[in-house]
Amino acid sequence: KITTALRSAIAQDLIAAMAAGSTNPNPVLEIYDGSIPASMGGAISDTLLATLTLTATVGSESGGVITFDAIAEDSSADASGTAGWCRVLDRDGDEAAYFTISDTSGSGEIKFNTVSIAAGAPVAVSSLTVTVGGA
Repeated sequence: KITTALRSAIAQDLIAAMAAGSTNPNPVLEIYDGSIPASMGGAISDTLLATLTLTATVGSESGGVITFDAIAEDSSADASGTAGWCRVLDRDGDEAAYFTISDTSGSGEIKFNTVSIAAGAPVAVSSLTVTVGGA
């Protein structure tokens, strides 16, 4: 358990990490099939299914909960597959965060109405919140 103040500080640091950089106007959320890697920074062998664009500032924080700003859809998915995890790349293309994905009945950190993605089909996220560890 951690205090709400510490949860807020961690969430604010995560937002800053996702919004960092200046090479590109916006950070992105990349959706992959397969299982989330054990650690960040290694080569990714899973298939990139879709890339969605975040706002430059990513979102806001309250009480350790990050509420993402509107996320621009990927109008045409890169490949077909079952979404298993995603990563956020900052505006310089550096990894900032990994999240697991599941359907609404699963235990993923990010829940989709369906994890089945079809190549060429749009992929959208209507809202997204991430909560930093328990109080």
